[in-house]
Amino acid sequence: MMLPTSETPRALGPSVMRAAIRSRPDDFIVEEMLGFEPSGQGEHLFLTIEKRGANTHWVAQQLARWAGIPEHAVGYAGLKDRHAVTRQAFTLHLPGREAPPLESLAIPGVDVLAVHRHQRKLPRGALRGNRFTLTLREVAGDADAIEQRLCQVASRGVPNAFGEQRFGRDAGNVPAARAMFAGRRASREKRSIYLSAARSVLFNRILDERIKQDTWDRPIPGDVFMLDGSHSVFGPEPVDDVLAGRIANFDVHPTGALWGMGEPRTSEAARAIEDGVASADAELAEGLVRAGLKQERRALRVAVSDLAWHRENDTLTLSFHLPAGSYATAVLDALGEMRDASSLAA
Repeated sequence: MMLPTSETPRALGPSVMRAAIRSRPDDFIVEEMLGFEPSGQGEHLFLTIEKRGANTHWVAQQLARWAGIPEHAVGYAGLKDRHAVTRQAFTLHLPGREAPPLESLAIPGVDVLAVHRHQRKLPRGALRGNRFTLTLREVAGDADAIEQRLCQVASRGVPNAFGEQRFGRDAGNVPAARAMFAGRRASREKRSIYLSAARSVLFNRILDERIKQDTWDRPIPGDVFMLDGSHSVFGPEPVDDVLAGRIANFDVHPTGALWGMGEPRTSEAARAIEDGVASADAELAEGLVRAGLKQERRALRVAVSDLAWHRENDTLTLSFHLPAGSYATAVLDALGEMRDASSLAA
């Protein structure tokens, strides 16, 4: 886990706890919430699986091999962590034929939970959110302070930072992006990963500046806003009582720039922060522009829905729901200092 450094601000205040995460695979459980059911008919086999110790891309490769189809004929909505127990869906395009017997599907760490037919390939991003159940061990910290911080997380949300998955092993994707922008060749798949990492680190820096100002969850002059549960944006516009109420109720959120071609939509103070971050790392900002990415927006905060917790001795279990594209590590960072046992065992 990419832990906050001394320079990284904490939005809800100083750390209130220390703990170990991912001591065991089932300490980190992720369940996809697609928001729809398979149709029951069509050219695609729709598999709901549970996987342990395996990344999504590798599982897709194994499913393609089992079904005798090219890898691009396998669909999935999102990438899931290897060091976790995850429940997610895959589609396999099998027009005019049946799948091989399920008894012949032997992928280490993978169990099939349900099988259906579906009319369409499952596209990336076709996801309402994820349900997390996290078990934190060796918890140290004042019980009342931890309880109070969890209540803050439930009522205020957390900064919508990109998690360590975006930045690769040992955070190597951003240096690789710099090398690519300087002329080093990269495969199509790697290029996409490096561009995403470069964009994500700039967004996180914009978010850090807003956290320092304590404006990550409230508007400043020139802000652009996003409707909750969508990518629809509007503004900039003055904040009246109606808009302030919608922000307080998590109906809309202030946003930060996902850097690319064109001018950011923000103005005034919000624009000054975004331009300042881009100017401070022109190598990444200009590289994204040359790569042809367009300016986009991302919410600066995320609501942590249905948050519940239970503590027993030095073990704390959390459960919550996050919308697609948000990271459980943002919730953990709001609590304190986490030692990732899976990285120590790797």
